[in-house]
Amino acid sequence: MDFVHDMLHDGRRIRMLNVVDDCTRECLAIETDTSLPGTRVIEVLERLRDQRGLPRAIVADNGPEFAGRALDQWAHERGLKIDYIRPGKPVDNAFVESFNGRFRDECLNESWFLTLQEAREAIESWREDYNDVRPHSALGGRSPSEYARNISTPAD
Repeated sequence: MDFVHDMLHDGRRIRMLNVVDDCTRECLAIETDTSLPGTRVIEVLERLRDQRGLPRAIVADNGPEFAGRALDQWAHERGLKIDYIRPGKPVDNAFVESFNGRFRDECLNESWFLTLQEAREAIESWREDYNDVRPHSALGGRSPSEYARNISTPAD
């Protein structure tokens, strides 16, 4: 998971929390708002837990939202490891960084958002297209959603 920043037409900053599954390349969530503190990150992860379960580990940078007490406690209570990347080494989180570049090029740089709600709708539409429609060469020409439906998860 990682953050991306942009602006609305009036100069107000918006942030997007991108959560990407490294295995399937699915973008599980793009949470968009003017502020996304650690407690909001937890809300997103809880929503994803209810939908899909939790992974064994989450890769994140050392930003305050990820390295704060709230997320650390939440992860500890669930037996979830947070793998923090080395400071200044975004390559340690390559899948989400690659996704962020594509997201910026194809969605954010191509859009002029008048309102937060308009940004949320356009971003969610782009996310759905990314997951459900487009083939990815790394997934044998399948979309991330199609790939996820066709893989089996080994038993723990």
